[in-house]
Amino acid sequence: MNPRHFSISAAVLFLALLATGCGNKTTDTTALVLQSPETMYGQLFYDVMQTDSLFGPGRLFADSKDFLDCTPKQDTDDILRAYEAQQPKGATQLAAFLKAHFALPADEAKAFGDSSDIGTHIRKLWTVLRRSSNDLPHPGTLIPLRHSYIVPGGRFREIYYWDSYFTMLGLIADGETELAEEMTANFADLITLVGFIPNGNRTYYLSRSQPPFFAYMVDAIADSKADSTVYTHYLPQLQAEYDFWMAGRKSLSAANPASLHCVRMPDGEILNRYCDRLDTPRGEMYRNDMETARQLQALHHPSPNTHHPSPNIQHPSSTTHHALFRHLRSAAESGWDFSSRWLTDERNLHTIHTTDFVAVDLNALLCHLEQTLAKAYALQGDRRQADFYALQAGKRISAIGKYCWDRQRGAFFDYDISRRERSRRLTAATAFPLFTAIATRQQAERTAAVIRQQLLRRGGIVTTNVNSGQQWDAPNGWAPLQWITFRGLINYGMQADAVTLRKRWTGMVEQVYAHTHRLLEKYNVVNVSDTGGGEYQNQDGFGWTNGVYRAMKTCNTGPRK
Repeated sequence: MNPRHFSISAAVLFLALLATGCGNKTTDTTALVLQSPETMYGQLFYDVMQTDSLFGPGRLFADSKDFLDCTPKQDTDDILRAYEAQQPKGATQLAAFLKAHFALPADEAKAFGDSSDIGTHIRKLWTVLRRSSNDLPHPGTLIPLRHSYIVPGGRFREIYYWDSYFTMLGLIADGETELAEEMTANFADLITLVGFIPNGNRTYYLSRSQPPFFAYMVDAIADSKADSTVYTHYLPQLQAEYDFWMAGRKSLSAANPASLHCVRMPDGEILNRYCDRLDTPRGEMYRNDMETARQLQALHHPSPNTHHPSPNIQHPSSTTHHALFRHLRSAAESGWDFSSRWLTDERNLHTIHTTDFVAVDLNALLCHLEQTLAKAYALQGDRRQADFYALQAGKRISAIGKYCWDRQRGAFFDYDISRRERSRRLTAATAFPLFTAIATRQQAERTAAVIRQQLLRRGGIVTTNVNSGQQWDAPNGWAPLQWITFRGLINYGMQADAVTLRKRWTGMVEQVYAHTHRLLEKYNVVNVSDTGGGEYQNQDGFGWTNGVYRAMKTCNTGPRK
């Protein structure tokens, strides 16, 4: 395969960011040019990505993202002119060129050593993981932000959308409410700048978002300040986020049942899916995606020495390399990259078909966004709009019950539009309708029983029951899913189950910390230990683990008001 064939369009986004100063700073208007890495670095991008000896343990870059996160030391045009003039040959010369023209990224949290008690360690990490507003002469792929924020840690050196909500919970618990407000303001700025909240503040994330938690961020700030005007303050951004997720709605029909994030269901209801707008390799995981595409190519055009999978394995017949790349990207938008949740064959990533699923977590969150819009418009005195969004929320609740609730299995599931049936895989996403409080009492009680019987382990909630080798599968448990389940149980008065989950999750975090003095991105909740799986090693830091741990330790288990 020719990697240039899969390059992102050379189109450049010229965007104006209104950089309104804080305090005594003056107001300035800065023109930003946001380019994909492929466009920004041109042939240098492809030459680096195809030089195998630059990547791997102990080499210049751990993975594709490491290169894209380098900070240019001068204007990109000057770097490219120097590259054209010098034409470095081989890995050694190329590495020397990169070191001369870029500042390589560092894993600051990984280098942070501290053996304080866990609470003190987390408070110190808030400082380590904090980034000031970005004012870089040559930001590279980084999209500058006006306010301070917390990064997750390790290889994740930028703000991340859904991570940040769970991080903010811990900040508020630790009295860092002002920083949580600044993070919310940054996300509002991103919506104003690009029309939605990207996966993270990097140009290689501009084709997708992540699970829409902005409305919950607004809730958190409004609650912490006891100030309902927060809703009307952020109403323009709440509306813009909703418009982003619903952008494909008007083009839906019986002949065209899916467009962008929107899906027309069999009986005409509108629900949503994860769907990246590009069908090219992810820039930050370019090498991984090209390897997955090669595996798919070998399946369709095997060499005489290629082992052919079992003929009983079903593969989506319409899968092409471009479809594969969109499915990979869309799984990244879901945050679950990667999981058997999206796979036809749990053993093979190239069988991914993310955009075929109406995702139960996404639709539960969008229902909350609709309810939040109704609340904000009511506070603004716009009864017509308030009634409209309340009606939309009601329609979505009904559709989620119709297509995602499985009465026989007693839990919520994604809906596979390609098969016109509910998914066969139980995942921790089943807890989202409880978290957003849209399940009926009977649905909540039955779902809680399934979670208790099939997903609860020694260290908390396991992501799925499938041990596929992907990181969003067994035996791994993730902080956000613990919080979603914990709060969902509390919402329906199941405090005993919630307390059990809290005890198991926080106890596991404490046990692993006692042995490693690390707070990890994910954990093995079966064996109560560090874990692996997926595209990269487990990361230290870690924003959402810190946030959920602190929020759980300080949370009142009474019903949410």
